[in-house]
Amino acid sequence: SALHRPPRRVAGIFQSTKKLFLSERTGRGQTLEFIRKNAANGLSVANLVAGLSSVLCSLNRWGKRENGVKWKGLEKGDHPVFALSALPRQYHHSCWLLLVGFLLDLADGAVARQLNACSALGAKLDDFADFTTFGLATALLLQPQGVLDGLLAIAYVMAVFTRLCFFSTGIPFTYRGLPCPYASSLLAGTFLLTEGHVTLLRVTAVVMILFMVDRGFYPHDKVLESQFWKKVVYAGGVVAVLFLPPAVASVYCLTWSTSYIIFPFAIWSCEA
Repeated sequence: SALHRPPRRVAGIFQSTKKLFLSERTGRGQTLEFIRKNAANGLSVANLVAGLSSVLCSLNRWGKRENGVKWKGLEKGDHPVFALSALPRQYHHSCWLLLVGFLLDLADGAVARQLNACSALGAKLDDFADFTTFGLATALLLQPQGVLDGLLAIAYVMAVFTRLCFFSTGIPFTYRGLPCPYASSLLAGTFLLTEGHVTLLRVTAVVMILFMVDRGFYPHDKVLESQFWKKVVYAGGVVAVLFLPPAVASVYCLTWSTSYIIFPFAIWSCEA
């Protein structure tokens, strides 16, 4: 019987190695399946983080001057627009994060459809991220200082909330009311290009509110799933936002968003 012990040990080694190899393959497959199912959700979470970070930048931009001196508030008769020189980085960061969220929002739906990973959880996460980034964070760009300013910011947030919750068309790849990411991109680009001109921002916000609550139809542009030139536009947006100066990025995103708002079906429909 002692002569048969070594083969048993060898067989045991082979069996253990086989189980380990199969478990590694199973684990690798499970990991890849998890990534496939949650890649789009990861983009939505990144959009949410960008929106929350933009909110924090907006809330902190009045706290300190760029040189570290405590900002005690505006002098009597001063206008908030003149305080822009105190914290240019905070303003730029807020707007830049909104533009990053804009690009992430355009990508998450395309990734979910391409990977066949659409889910109810993903839809809810996407709506919550959109409300945070394109509702709350964007409304803070209006720099509310008084009652009327605060009411305008609240009206903007409620317009985004209404747009996300109640304006379902039932028509595939068709929106009712202006999609809030384009309104946010337009406001962020305007802020960067004008250095936060308060009056212009508030007028633009009123116009965006009217577009969002309007019951007109807008196409799902399917930027990453449609014609090649739309993919080039998206790639250009990524390059502009991540690598080019803020003025270039703002002009690029302003042109992009304005073209969608004014010529939605002529240019940006799936058949265009």
